[in-house]
Amino acid sequence: MSNDILKLKPQGIWKEFNGILGVPRPSKKETKMVAYLEQWAKDHNISYVKEDCGNIIMTVPATKGMEDRQTVILQAHMDMVCEKNSDKKHDFEKDPIEPVIKGEWLHANGTTLGADDGIGVAAALAVIADPKVEHGPLECIFTVDEETGLTGAMKLDPEDFTGRILLNLDSEDEGEIFIGCAGGMDTIVKVWYELEPAPEDCTAYRITVSGLKGGHSGDDINKNLANANKLLTRILWQGTNWFDLQLYDFQGGNLRNAIAREATAVAFVPNDSIEHFLHYVNDMEKHFKQEYQVTEPGLKVTAEVAEVQPDVVIDEMAQYNLLNGLYACPHGVIAMSQTIPNFVETSTNLASCKKKEGYFFIQTSQRSSIESSKQDIANMVEAVWSLADADVEHTDGYPGWAPNPNSAILDVAVNCYKKRFNKDPKVRAIHAGLECGLIGDKIPGMDMISFGPTLRGVHSPDERCEIATVQMFWDFMCDILKNVPKGEAPKAKKAPAKKATAEKKAPAAKKAPAKKAPTKKAKK
Repeated sequence: MSNDILKLKPQGIWKEFNGILGVPRPSKKETKMVAYLEQWAKDHNISYVKEDCGNIIMTVPATKGMEDRQTVILQAHMDMVCEKNSDKKHDFEKDPIEPVIKGEWLHANGTTLGADDGIGVAAALAVIADPKVEHGPLECIFTVDEETGLTGAMKLDPEDFTGRILLNLDSEDEGEIFIGCAGGMDTIVKVWYELEPAPEDCTAYRITVSGLKGGHSGDDINKNLANANKLLTRILWQGTNWFDLQLYDFQGGNLRNAIAREATAVAFVPNDSIEHFLHYVNDMEKHFKQEYQVTEPGLKVTAEVAEVQPDVVIDEMAQYNLLNGLYACPHGVIAMSQTIPNFVETSTNLASCKKKEGYFFIQTSQRSSIESSKQDIANMVEAVWSLADADVEHTDGYPGWAPNPNSAILDVAVNCYKKRFNKDPKVRAIHAGLECGLIGDKIPGMDMISFGPTLRGVHSPDERCEIATVQMFWDFMCDILKNVPKGEAPKAKKAPAKKATAEKKAPAAKKAPAKKAPTKKAKK
């Protein structure tokens, strides 16, 4: 680890974050991070509970004179999104993250930084370790698998903690206090294919869309960022009609909650059409650059002879279904809020398309602050792919967090921010998913807010943390802890177990029956 990060202020947070950077912690593979937190608690003589799913809950006594304050939960997730540039050699299960200071920002060297939510974890640990921080009784909850399934929050046992005030340390805009978030669900698609002999008098080309910014599928969905899966599909869909392309492979995007940055396909091009095809690809790159001239300056489209010439292609019906499904599948903002200005209400993200043995695996994610709208956009995605004869399934999803403008801890936080920084904070909801929705669903009446330092480019190798805002985040959090109300708040009742509801499922996965190839459109 670089010593430069240890020179930053506040030193407590940066010391803890520096230690976290050295611990591999991909979602669903947080074993090393769980062990790190256990050892940290032992080293600092802190009582803790390790839940079956891997969540760590540390119980911290009040500092002298603060024993009569209400118990506060500091909550952050220990896993991180693992994305890297294509030319970066990095094993997220073994290698440490390499921090790089560039001006006013902390980056990583070619990978995600993991400040989402390593900074939140570091802040909670720094509070525990610093005897100068005044606070009442604390319970620090570190959850697993927030990024890919919210598993830790789903399996969090309310019996393992007593606090009813929760400070979620997983937001990305200093000066903003979040009091609500969208709910979400994923839709999983399988498009089945057969393999056929590769065509004669053709050459396989690798077509690649790269250089995109990517970004968070919630926070960044309204920023007019390009989706590599959609752009590559445009090239292939029209190219199939014009040049009789025959598809062998399509691989695009990686994570359900990230906008696809790169996508590549291998397709056979008739030898007598290669020159025109290459001009076509060049023209499409020009069109894309014009469409995204402001938001995607690094956009690049290439077509090169494939290093390995496959001897098979997918069958024509599968190609027809795949490309039409990808083209028609909605992506982006579906609806803006009618009650909150400039707030995305409903969206969907065409996250990834991966070729597996016998089928293409497509993953999409839907978000909405209105439950019925979330289900509606999921149904829309299902309808599109049903027309493409695909198998479709929906995940159970997670609930949204309804804003509570009368929150007592919100009043404390707003007053602390005004006093500390001599200006009003913004109080708003967020389109991204937060664990607060699930925690609040389990314990109705939990008083919650979310805040953090300024992060940008999260879920992509461009992830960075604005250094100066970490000091502001720290000061703000410490002020809140010092001003938590006295007395035990009434303990909210645990939510009753919900009766399982039937959910429409696609038919069991099966191979598509042989069909007559669709009639091709006339060449343009």
